Amino acid sequence: MSIIKELEANLPADAQISETKFEGSEMILYTKNKEFFRNSDDVVRTMVSNLKKRIEIRPDQSITLESEKAKKIIETIVPDEAKIQAIYFEPELGKVVIESAKPGLVIGKGGETFRKIKRETCWLPKIERAPAIESDLVRAVRNLLHSEINYRKVFLNKIGQKINSPPRVPKDKEWVRISFLGGARQVGRSSMILQTSNSNILLDFGIDVGSDSVPYLNSPDFDIEKIDAVVLSHSHLDHCGFIPWLYENGYTGPLYCTAPVRDLMVLLCLDFVGVAQREGKRVWYNKKSVEKVIKHTIALDYGEVSDITPDVRLTLESAGHLLGSSLVHLHIGDGLHNVLYTGDMKFGPSRLLEPASTRFQRVETLIIESTYGGAEDIMPGRVDSEREMMEIVDRTMKKGGKVLIPSFAVGRAQEVMAILAGNGFEHPVWMEGMLWDATAIHTAYPEYLSKYLQRDIFHRGKNPFISDIFHRVVPKERNKILDSREPGVVIATSGMLIGGPAVEYLKALAPDKRNTLIFVGYQAEGTMGRRVQRGWKEIPLRSTGGKTNSVNIEMEVQTVHGLSGHSDRKQLLSYIYKMPGKLERIITNHGDNYKCMELTRDLHKIFKCETVAPKNLESVRLK
Repeated sequence: MSIIKELEANLPADAQISETKFEGSEMILYTKNKEFFRNSDDVVRTMVSNLKKRIEIRPDQSITLESEKAKKIIETIVPDEAKIQAIYFEPELGKVVIESAKPGLVIGKGGETFRKIKRETCWLPKIERAPAIESDLVRAVRNLLHSEINYRKVFLNKIGQKINSPPRVPKDKEWVRISFLGGARQVGRSSMILQTSNSNILLDFGIDVGSDSVPYLNSPDFDIEKIDAVVLSHSHLDHCGFIPWLYENGYTGPLYCTAPVRDLMVLLCLDFVGVAQREGKRVWYNKKSVEKVIKHTIALDYGEVSDITPDVRLTLESAGHLLGSSLVHLHIGDGLHNVLYTGDMKFGPSRLLEPASTRFQRVETLIIESTYGGAEDIMPGRVDSEREMMEIVDRTMKKGGKVLIPSFAVGRAQEVMAILAGNGFEHPVWMEGMLWDATAIHTAYPEYLSKYLQRDIFHRGKNPFISDIFHRVVPKERNKILDSREPGVVIATSGMLIGGPAVEYLKALAPDKRNTLIFVGYQAEGTMGRRVQRGWKEIPLRSTGGKTNSVNIEMEVQTVHGLSGHSDRKQLLSYIYKMPGKLERIITNHGDNYKCMELTRDLHKIFKCETVAPKNLESVRLK
């Protein structure tokens, strides 16, 4: 290919390159020259500047030090304080993976320790953080990726060749359109397909957790055989829950997202399969297909620019919604059009995450969520919301009661944990469901957390997630907690009371006036959570034997709105004001019908541009 020939022409005569491969959009060169491997940084910078491609130099297996000797050298070089958990080698990639509790010490000041390992072993170090809470899932994902190196090497090279192939359609005939397969004028099953004259890119592919409905697979715009890439904004099931179905049904292309989103998606999709099997619902895909997702995922960091098709360049930036959640920026053609899809976003401070990023040079079409886009959707400030939650909790503790917080496993639960720990709460906090596993994944990726939490974790040695107040609960321990008179907080899934341990706690705690139920997340229309939130005092709940019984709600019911991971009306408007240049078009989605329509109408008046609130199965031409 021309790009490879151009690359080789820029290399020194003594580079001794044994193999040149693609890894997605990145160029990988394997060298038999030890000195070139050790001292190629300047050459690489020049080539990157000339070719506008990411390039990495790796050692050919013939020059790497024998693994046991290399391991001993690494253990000598890296200080004990780094707490190395594992060292293993990937000869096919010329890498040594070093998993450590403190990766910064493996890197060293200014990268000194990293360079020393590279220099003395002739292996390229890959440094990973060990979770502060042991995570079987993080371990399983990393082990799977390690065991599938040969497959991934071939797969990534194939993707790279496809990315670097010439566009099929000339520039003067380029076009861009987007079609909605789900999530338009609704909250649930978010999915859309961006089509250009040369590419078909799927943006999210979720399920509706309230109704179990899936994207419109019979849409004329959806053809699984023509999908070039899938981009995932974040790991909530209404955005990711149907992605394994693609791999179950023959898709073998890449999935792009951040590493924490990949891990959390695996956790939630495996649970989705398990729940469907237990409840006798339709099982759309099996666990093997979830493993296929892992094998085909290309994890990107925030700010990393990556070609994903011959005419589309992707950049992910922080969305502020949950761990690793991303704003999806797509640069199409040679400056033809720029699309920003927000997914779910929070343009405001929180304990857990930084606000959604505005670091974009160009945006012509903005696709923005409208969960709280209604004119009345103005949330209280973060400080006031935290104070309100703690006042409710403390009041319940003084009455000798228990607080039940139904929560999504990912995002809200960890936000509540950080608030409780940060406010010096001393009573027990019992956690049941996937909350503990999701929290363990958060401890593996603290660099995605807020600067506030990073400062506590990295510099003060205070990790809120490993506080002594938090206790993991398994189902057989539930009755012991319910029978005890000890006041405390229960955080349990599911967040909308449509099943899970939260419903079992509600049955036991609801009749006692000393107890309190606090909603901290969105309650979708039609869910039990929305009914209780609206004031239902008697609700039908199914017992373990399958019989439906009425439960009286005597406990106090409160909603703390300001803890949501979504932006309210003011934050949505403020975010749009921050967009670079003048927008050509704003498309609303991910909101109830009237909220999408109301926000679209008002945005047109305020920003004087085209605004659209499409329905599912509708398409919008962008260029």
